[in-house]
Amino acid sequence: MKKFAIGVDIGGSHISCAAVNLHEKKLLQKSFYETDVDNNAPAPEILKSWASALNQVFSFVENDELAGIGFGMPGPFEYPNGIARFEQVEKYYGLNGVNVAEELSKRITAPKPLPLRFMNDASAFAAGEAWVGAASGTSHSVSITLGTGFGSAFISNGVPVVDGPNVPKQGCVWHLPYEDSIADDYFSTRWLVKRYNELTGINVSGAKAIATDAQNSEIARRVFVEYGTNMGKFINPWLKKFDAGVLVIGGNIAAAYLLFGPSFEKALKEAGIKTALKLSTLKEQAAIMGSARLLDEKYWEKIKPVLPFM
Repeated sequence: MKKFAIGVDIGGSHISCAAVNLHEKKLLQKSFYETDVDNNAPAPEILKSWASALNQVFSFVENDELAGIGFGMPGPFEYPNGIARFEQVEKYYGLNGVNVAEELSKRITAPKPLPLRFMNDASAFAAGEAWVGAASGTSHSVSITLGTGFGSAFISNGVPVVDGPNVPKQGCVWHLPYEDSIADDYFSTRWLVKRYNELTGINVSGAKAIATDAQNSEIARRVFVEYGTNMGKFINPWLKKFDAGVLVIGGNIAAAYLLFGPSFEKALKEAGIKTALKLSTLKEQAAIMGSARLLDEKYWEKIKPVLPFM
């Protein structure tokens, strides 16, 4: 196995990437690069932004030691083939139908052709946490990312589980029914903003503004208590069914854990859940680590069969 791989986290409006030492399981901090991306731009502009970010990282790795590039990519996406299917989503729709693997390969400045490998971004986060993060040493873990969407993944011995009696379809929970809609509508930023507006009549841009108001506002605190209680009631059956040893919590909303965590933990305790709860300390670097591991050939052989079902 070659020593280094580049791991990439494609966010809703940014790209983060870095070189990872696969032998030592460490991210090269000096190689970390992040930049904003206009997700409403046409395909050539998005691809140019991504390639430019990757080109910043190549200089930190010797060419003959670089195994390739792994991407944590939001869906819908054909992960085995590197083709975007963003037809019915609000971000990156300009890439719909584009073979990202082929088009990026034309734009990066790597001196030789490199393998480009893709997996779901929430799965990459969870795989990174299981490999070197808060869930390392645990055979069964679940990771959730709380932000513009409600990301999730179920991990068994380092590999995402996407099918079977103990996990939801596709190995994630965002699409499952909840109340009068789906889970993604209740456990993402959208719900917090909507609920805060319902109770106060005030429009805010995101969870951070509500968390700031919670320092003085009982209503803002109530919104987070509701959020935590509802999420605990929703997620607990899956933690129990999967027999998860650890639940890792990441994403931007995790920064407000002190506001929603107590009610979340109370709901889990009332349901008899004994799963350990841990906040991610790797944060976005977890997805970089998880995606870089796609270039470990032994790991690649294990994860390849599940990619079509993400």
